Amino acid sequence: MGLNILVVALALATPQHFLAAHQLPDGSFAEATGKPGAALTAWALLGLRSAHVSADDRYLRMHESELQTPTEIALGVLAEARPSDALLARLDTVPNTVAVNAAVWKMLALARVGRAVPQAAVTFTLHNQTRTGGWSWAPRGAPDSNDTAAAIEALRASGVGGRPIRRGISYLRRLEDRDGGFPLVRGRGSDAQSTAWAIQAFVAARITPPLAAFRYLARLRRPDGSYRYSLRYSITPVWVTAQVLPALERRSFPLR
Repeated sequence: MGLNILVVALALATPQHFLAAHQLPDGSFAEATGKPGAALTAWALLGLRSAHVSADDRYLRMHESELQTPTEIALGVLAEARPSDALLARLDTVPNTVAVNAAVWKMLALARVGRAVPQAAVTFTLHNQTRTGGWSWAPRGAPDSNDTAAAIEALRASGVGGRPIRRGISYLRRLEDRDGGFPLVRGRGSDAQSTAWAIQAFVAARITPPLAAFRYLARLRRPDGSYRYSLRYSITPVWVTAQVLPALERRSFPLR
């Protein structure tokens, strides 16, 4: 009987069960040793939505004021079941042509709610693709896998295809490590979240993601269904698992 219970418990130890188990009674999410927060709650909700799991978003709706940066505001729009008018109004104030990261996330959020994406944001993002094919957080910065993946997803959601997308994918391919994972930047070492972002970029571009990337993520899975940050470190499992889950489900942003 004990062995059967253990087998059932392990079968239920999926990433979505791990995340759902960390939602507190008020609807928030927190790491085991941390405090609840709107941003982490948004990531957890987004991860669950990618796996088609419904979750209570009342905490996020009640704590929208905690979402301060352009990325956090857009994240809230992506995560809430029905983004509030107040949050959408704040999204409208995010500039289209200052930071690449802000423009990209605004594009994703607007596409998610079916609103027109400003051409200025699309043009700005295309203009800031680096010679390597990747994108950085801000103009004239060094490219990285996460911002490149987000830019590819945003551009695809805005109807852009062709050469910019192919160059972005080529940049990501050159970053893949021998272990199958992807680092934030070359030489840093693979991690779960960068690998997940890369997989989502391939999905958005309608290109089959490298199978080695999924094998790398499988090596990071823990018995409770959560994911390690890397082979060396196991930190912030709620956040890491929330960001890995969309890649496992082969879904790119925005989720519709």
